[in-house]
Amino acid sequence: MTPEELRSLIKDVPDFPRPGIVFKDITPLLAHARGFEAAIAHLARRAEGLDVSGVLAIESRGFIFGAALAHELGLPLHLVRKKGKLPRAVASMRYELEYGFDHVEVHTDAIRPGASYLIVDDLIATGGTAAAVIRLVREQGGQVAACLFCIELTFLLGRNVLDGTQVYSVIEY
Repeated sequence: MTPEELRSLIKDVPDFPRPGIVFKDITPLLAHARGFEAAIAHLARRAEGLDVSGVLAIESRGFIFGAALAHELGLPLHLVRKKGKLPRAVASMRYELEYGFDHVEVHTDAIRPGASYLIVDDLIATGGTAAAVIRLVREQGGQVAACLFCIELTFLLGRNVLDGTQVYSVIEY
């Protein structure tokens, strides 16, 4: 399926989670077996030729795409979670939200110095979370081969805050 065909599976939900926001609901894409398979195939093709040691999937919908992509590529999957959700020793990175701050964390044994990783999430909007993960990987001595997203809200210019990292999104709005 083409990106445009995949886009037709995404449903807009106005005023969710608050007034003025148009939420991009990926659940119909996930429920469409061929569509989900095609989305993962698009992401996998983008990873071809990259020297990658693992996939870092961002909580929570990034877990869906990251797990399928890691399986497709035969790579280890590592979870990037919000603060306090991982059970062992973690590396943490603070990042700014519209109103306040949050943290992303990864197990300390997930990122090897000198190794290269794909960062995967369902959607990139302002890029704040992905930028924090990039900083976290680099702080741990790793490298980021690329950031891969199912959806990109291009009007929010999120890729511009990813410090020159290669970015690929299947569907653009």
